[in-house]
Amino acid sequence: MRNAREVLRLRLGSGLSLRQVASSCGVSISTISEYEKRFRLSGIGWPLPEELDDVALERVLRSGQPSGPTRQMPDIGYIVQELKRPHVTMQLLWVEYREVFPDGYGYTQFCHWIKEQRPMLDVTLRQEHKAGEKVFTDYAGATIPFIDPKTGEVVQTNLFVAGLGASSYIYAEATLDMSEPNWIGSHVRMFEFFGGVPEIIVPDNTKTAVTKADRYEPDLNPSFSEMAAHYGVAIIPARVRKPRDKAVVEVSVQIAQRWIVAALRKRTFHSLAGINEAIDELLDRINNRKFKAIDATRQDLFDKLDRPALSPLPTTRYVYSEWKKATVNIDYHITVEHHNYSVPYQFARKKVDVRLTATTLEVIINNKRIASHPRSYLVGGCTTCREHMPASHQRYLEWTPSRIVNWAAVTGPATAELVARVLEMRPHPEQGFRSCLGIINLGKRFGAPRVEAAAKRALAIRSYSYTSVKSILERGLDSKPLQEQPELIPASAHANIRGRDYYRS
Repeated sequence: MRNAREVLRLRLGSGLSLRQVASSCGVSISTISEYEKRFRLSGIGWPLPEELDDVALERVLRSGQPSGPTRQMPDIGYIVQELKRPHVTMQLLWVEYREVFPDGYGYTQFCHWIKEQRPMLDVTLRQEHKAGEKVFTDYAGATIPFIDPKTGEVVQTNLFVAGLGASSYIYAEATLDMSEPNWIGSHVRMFEFFGGVPEIIVPDNTKTAVTKADRYEPDLNPSFSEMAAHYGVAIIPARVRKPRDKAVVEVSVQIAQRWIVAALRKRTFHSLAGINEAIDELLDRINNRKFKAIDATRQDLFDKLDRPALSPLPTTRYVYSEWKKATVNIDYHITVEHHNYSVPYQFARKKVDVRLTATTLEVIINNKRIASHPRSYLVGGCTTCREHMPASHQRYLEWTPSRIVNWAAVTGPATAELVARVLEMRPHPEQGFRSCLGIINLGKRFGAPRVEAAAKRALAIRSYSYTSVKSILERGLDSKPLQEQPELIPASAHANIRGRDYYRS
């Protein structure tokens, strides 16, 4: 329309001839005549009204009809904002427009006007995202340093950035690294900053979000998925090498790097908390700065569009958990971070999922929890639940030295004394349990009287073991009379004789 406007200026404003205007503008004489004819039919006088832009002038010259009053033009900024609201359609907005301006555009012209004007808006408003629908998250490439006051070391922090789709409302924070706990913790604090939860998270294909990138079915990090389930939000990762899938966060990252990282470049920090305090101040400025294309700020759009559409936060905050895989050993225990935890013995040799928090450990198979323990950090230790044991193992726990001696007393006093000696000879009584039970069970094979006689012989020869008693019985020595042991004459007292007490000590 620049040629049309120039044609009218030279023809009506300067009074040049058709041939002169055709030579100057490079258009045919017939085109100039047609422009002039249609312009005169429109009823618009020369000079052109200031409010008549190129789009309106084009309509005039195409139809020859006068352009409608400026007040009847649709407000493109308002239209784009309203289209982001749930269930709002172009038809509904046109009906509302005609209620205010009965002589305004028809529906077809209304849609055509919106279509032509929309590309002129800022990129953040061209995204067709519904209010409260999506939040885009990523890490900025730039870092913010602080000096450790204890070591003097310069520590680089990473900048987490998030942007809501409809309002482009920005959240940012610094973290010590891009590890899984920090990635998930940043999302938790992001929801709390927004005061609600959107429907979808669109993360980049970072390993903390996606364990295996795939265009159609990406494998999501289980801890990240658990956090999403806690807040009732879906995860739809952006496609690999498709920056348009996350244009909102790309712009948000660019803004954060310019207005946060660059703005803090001359400041010296001595802690991560100090950096985040400064970021909070700058976020307030960013979200309250007006867009170039419309008379509104991110905060205005957030309050109007996204905030009412967000789902409420759950009553409890998400507690970070880590997921691991393990195989149940034959002793019905799993080993996690060098500590052993029991599971029901029926699951021996099964593969299980393990969920770890700072205080608890849960063992899960087929999405069903089969065991739970307080988390222990004792390397090489063992946490065993009695209910997880077979019945025979549970009975073993009921064994005590006194109970075993009482069992042996049924056979006879010599057997009871022998069992007591066996338990005394072990550093820990439990080490002698099986030997004692073996002595008692010999009664089933040889009879209680013979076991009692064999026990007397074992006591006499000071051989306190199951093997010795069994050998006596098998060789029939229990029926032979015991030889009287010579009485030991105590050594006389002498300065050079140390005595047995010396060696005991």
